[in-house]
Amino acid sequence: MRIEQGFQQTPFPRWHPYDTDLVLPQILKRILPADAFQEVSADLERFGSLVNGPIRELNELCSDPKITQYDNWGRRTDKLHTSEGWRELKKVAIKEGLVAIFYERKFGEYSRVWGFAKSFIFQGDSNVVMCPLSMTDGAARVIELLGTADMKARVFPRLTSRDPSQAYISGQWMTERPGGSDVSQTETTATEATHPSGLRALGPVYNIDGFKWFSSATDADMAVALARTGDRSLGSRSLSLFLVPMRFPFAGVSLHPQLAHSNNGIEIHRLKNKLGTRLVPTAELSLNATTGFRIGDLNAGVKSITPVLNITRLHSAITSVGCLSRCLSIARAYASVRIVDHGKHLLRDVPVHTATLAKVSLLYRALAHLVFGVVHLLGRVETGVASPAEEARLRLLTAVAKGFAAHKACGGMEECMAALGGEGYMEENIISRLIRDCLVEKIWEGTINVLSLELIKGAHSNPLALKSLAEWSKAIIDSVPPQMERSLSEALSILRPSIQYLLSALKPPVSQLVPRPALILFGHVFAALYLLEHSVWSSVNDESEKEIDMECFRRWVVEEGLVEATEEVKRIVGSPEDGGRRTDVDSDIVYGKAKL
Repeated sequence: MRIEQGFQQTPFPRWHPYDTDLVLPQILKRILPADAFQEVSADLERFGSLVNGPIRELNELCSDPKITQYDNWGRRTDKLHTSEGWRELKKVAIKEGLVAIFYERKFGEYSRVWGFAKSFIFQGDSNVVMCPLSMTDGAARVIELLGTADMKARVFPRLTSRDPSQAYISGQWMTERPGGSDVSQTETTATEATHPSGLRALGPVYNIDGFKWFSSATDADMAVALARTGDRSLGSRSLSLFLVPMRFPFAGVSLHPQLAHSNNGIEIHRLKNKLGTRLVPTAELSLNATTGFRIGDLNAGVKSITPVLNITRLHSAITSVGCLSRCLSIARAYASVRIVDHGKHLLRDVPVHTATLAKVSLLYRALAHLVFGVVHLLGRVETGVASPAEEARLRLLTAVAKGFAAHKACGGMEECMAALGGEGYMEENIISRLIRDCLVEKIWEGTINVLSLELIKGAHSNPLALKSLAEWSKAIIDSVPPQMERSLSEALSILRPSIQYLLSALKPPVSQLVPRPALILFGHVFAALYLLEHSVWSSVNDESEKEIDMECFRRWVVEEGLVEATEEVKRIVGSPEDGGRRTDVDSDIVYGKAKL
C-alpha cells in the first residue's frame, strides 16, 4: 500500500490563541476597566492572528545555538551563532512591546495585566524567547528604580524600546558553582577601577573577575550581575549589583580607542547542554577584568536585585500556564477531528476522554486566575496605588504563584500529550518540546523548596503579611451572595477552615518540614479564592458562563486536592519531628544506614 492510500487522519485545526481560549478573555473582562478591555482585547485578537500564522511559521526556522571559540589562526573569537527563527522571534517580541507595554503604562496599574496577557498567548509558540525578554523587563525595572541618571537616559530607553534596531536585551548572571541559588557564596569579585572619564558616564566603574556558571541570554547586549565588593565572610551582605555590557561600544560609551570593539573581557567557556530551552544560548562565562557599572548602593546587591526576581518569577509563572494553555488547545482541537469507535464518533464525544480534559481545563483555569491575580497586584504596586496590605500580599503570592504553577502545569501538559495518543509523543506536535522547556520553571529563579522557605521568611518578616491575607480572604468570601452561598455550601465549608488552618500553621515556630506543603496548600487556597472572586463577579453580572464558573470553583475545592493538601500540613504540624527522628529516617530511606 502506498502512503497516500488508506486512512488519512484529518490534521487538527490551528486555533487562534485568544479567541478560542475559554478563560483568558473572561479574566481580562473582569479585571480591566471597560475601555481598557476593549482596546486590549482588540490588540490580543490582532496579535493572536500573527501568532496563529507567521509567528508559528518562524518556529520552523529555529535551531540550537552554536559557538565558534577560535578562528583558523587560533585567536579567541567566541563567536555565537543563533538561528534566523530565534532572531526573528526576538524582533517580534520587541516590536509588539512585550517589555515596552509595562513601562509605557498606558493603562496605569492594568498595563502589567495587558503585557502579561500578550506574553501569555505568545508563550506556546515563542520558543522560549520570552526568557531573555523577561530578564530585560527585570533589568529595566531595576534601572528605573536604582539606576544612575545616565543609565536612565541611555540604557533604560533601549531596554524598553519597540525598535529592534535600537533595543537592548539583558541577561541575568547570578548562579555560580559554589552556591547555586545561594548567592552568599558568590566568588566573583568587583574592584573599583580608574578608567577614562567618559566611561564614568553610566555610573561607578568596576573591574569584575569571576566565573558565572549559568548565564542565560549570552546573545544579549548586557546583563545584570552580582559580584562581591566586600569581605567574603559577610556572605550576601557584601554583594553589589552591576550593569555589565557584553561588548563595547555600549550606550554611547567606548573603552580605549584601540579596544573599540572589545568583548569586555568576557569569554564563553561553553554553551550548556540542557534538557529543554535549548534555543536560549545559556553559557558558562569567564569574566576577566570585565567592566561593570554599579547599580544601587554598595554592598546592597541582594536588596537591589529583588525587583528583578519578582518580575522574572511572574514571567516564569506566565510561561508555565501559557504553555499549559497551548497544550490544552492542541488536545481540544485534536478531539474535534479525531474519529473513533469504527468511525461513529469524534473523540470529543467519548465521556472518559472529555472528563480527563475537563480536569486539565480546571487546573488551567485555577492557575490562570491565580497568576493574573498576582500580576494585577504587581501592577498596582509598581504604579504606587497599592495599599501596604497589598504590597505585603504581593511578596508572599509571587513565590506561591511561581512555585505552584511550576509544580502543577507540567502534569497537565502530560495529560494533553496522552490525549493525542501516539501522535502526542511526536515532536511535530510540539507538546513534548513545551514540556521539556517548562520543566526548567521548577528550577529557574528558585526551586519549590527555595521558594517555600522564602514564603515562610516573608510571612514572618512583615507582621502585615498574614493579616492582609486573612482580611482579603474574608472579604472575598463575604462577597458571596446568599443564594450563591447556598449552592456552594460544601465547597465553602471546606475552604474556610483550610484558610484559617494555613494561616495559623505559618505562625512561628514553624517545623522544618512545613514550608513545602504550606506553599502547595497556599496555591490551592488562593487559586480557590481567585476562582471564587471570579465566580461572584460572573454571577453578579449575569455572565453566560456563571454556572460553569461556580462549578469550577466547587470542583477545585472539593475534588482537586485542597483537602489532601490541608491534611498534609495538619499531619506535619500535629506530628513534630520526634526530636529529629523523622528527619533521620528520611535520611536512611534516601541514603541508607551507611550513608553511602
